[in-house]
Amino acid sequence: MKTVWLGLGGNIGDVQSAMAVALNRLNEHEAIDVNKVSSLYKTPPWGVEDQPWFHNCCAEISTSLSPEDLLEVCQATEHAGKRERIIRWGPRTIDIDILVFEGVEQTEQRLTLPHPRITERAFVLQPFAEIAAGLPLGSKRVHEWAASMKDDTIEKLPDADWWKAQ
Repeated sequence: MKTVWLGLGGNIGDVQSAMAVALNRLNEHEAIDVNKVSSLYKTPPWGVEDQPWFHNCCAEISTSLSPEDLLEVCQATEHAGKRERIIRWGPRTIDIDILVFEGVEQTEQRLTLPHPRITERAFVLQPFAEIAAGLPLGSKRVHEWAASMKDDTIEKLPDADWWKAQ
């Protein structure tokens, strides 16, 4: 089993419920165990700014799947959550990104690991630091990247076990 960190987000519909359903669906997969889930964060849009605010979280999972097979499961989970890929960085019901896959560094057309834009995104780094503060990520640890990208517009929401209630 490998440890993998995921980033989840969305800004259309009941995003909290969509992310909880996605996490529970991943946890029900025979080759995936959800180990930790960050708090939920309300975050401003990134990339395309003229859209509703997002809700984001990060999750640590264990899996026996390959990175490509995990990507397939994540995309099937997005599809089940009515994800439509219309505009890059645009509105979505659910988005699941593989951030870091233990022991894997790759640059492939379909999947680059670690995710190439983690260190540019406070909306990823703040929840990521909550569950993997000391994880090395390039030249720094996750908590150091998060501190360097501090964004006061990001709001941590209460209820750390929000995803289990769904």
